[in-house]
Amino acid sequence: GLQPQADRRLVIVGGNVERTGGAAGTDRQRFGVEARMAIGRLDVAVGYAVPRTGVPAAVSFRKWVAAALDGRIREADLAIRIVGSKEGRALNHHYRGKDYATNVLSFPAEIAEGVKMPKGVKMPLLGDLVICAPVVAREAKEQKKPLAAHYAHLTVHGALHLLGWDHEDEREAEAMEQLEREILAELGIADPYQPA
Repeated sequence: GLQPQADRRLVIVGGNVERTGGAAGTDRQRFGVEARMAIGRLDVAVGYAVPRTGVPAAVSFRKWVAAALDGRIREADLAIRIVGSKEGRALNHHYRGKDYATNVLSFPAEIAEGVKMPKGVKMPLLGDLVICAPVVAREAKEQKKPLAAHYAHLTVHGALHLLGWDHEDEREAEAMEQLEREILAELGIADPYQPA
C-alpha cells in the first residue's frame, strides 16, 4: 500500500558528464548525480539509441527518477535507455512474449548473493528502464498530452516498478496510480489518468 512520506525536498548537489563512444546512430552519456534524499545518492545513466530530437534531456529523466524515488529509497544506481520501435518490440517480445513495442519496460536488478559487481557499479543497483520513443510520441499525440509530461509519467511509472510497485489487480493499480499522481503533481504535471 501507500506509505507515508516525510516532508523533504530533493536537492541535487552535483553532476558530471562523461562521454563514451557509441555505435553509429547512438549517443550514450553517463550522468553521475549526487542527490540527497535523507542521506542518499542517485546515479542515473541515460543512453540514447535514437535521434534525440523531441526526446527530453538526461537532466529531465534524472529529475523525474529522483522525484519517484524520494523518500522511498536512500541510494540507487539505474540506467534508462531510449530506444526505437524495432528494439522496443524485440525486447517486449523476448521478455514479455508480446510482439509489439510498448511505452516502458522495467527490469529490476536481480543480483545473486556473493556476486562481485564490476568496478564503478554502485549498490544498490536498482535496475534498468527502456523507454520506446516512437510509442511515447504516438501516445502523447493520441492522448493530447504534452510530450515531456508523458515522458515524465512513464519514467515515474517505470521507477516505481523497479521499487516493486505493480498494477496486476485493481487495488494495486489504484494505489500505484494515486502515487504517480502525487509525484507528478509535485513536479507540476497534470494527472496523467484524466483525459486531456
